Amino acid sequence: MVNPAKVIGFLDLLGNWDPSLALVMIGGLSITIPLFHFVLKLDHPLLDNRFYLPTRQDLDFNLIGGAVIFGAGWGIAGLCPGPAVTALVTLNSSVILFVAAMLAGMLLHKFITE
Repeated sequence: MVNPAKVIGFLDLLGNWDPSLALVMIGGLSITIPLFHFVLKLDHPLLDNRFYLPTRQDLDFNLIGGAVIFGAGWGIAGLCPGPAVTALVTLNSSVILFVAAMLAGMLLHKFITE
């Protein structure tokens, strides 16, 4: 998941598609889906007083715009935030540039929305 070439290969459905990333997703979902239902039956999480779940059900410009930007960045760079931070240990200049741009985008968002 921290290898951009793998991610881009997975997203290349009409070219040289690499389905191996789907196995990671299937593995994660096979554990998450049944346990998520069980965990939400608890009164509260083990390490907090309550669950923090989204309550909004509407779609607004910020949500759609953010999803488009996230998806475009993921498709272009082959990285999303979590694996990008993990990949920093490789000291790959492309990863460092991606994380720097990601942090700049977060700061810009904070500046614009406040």
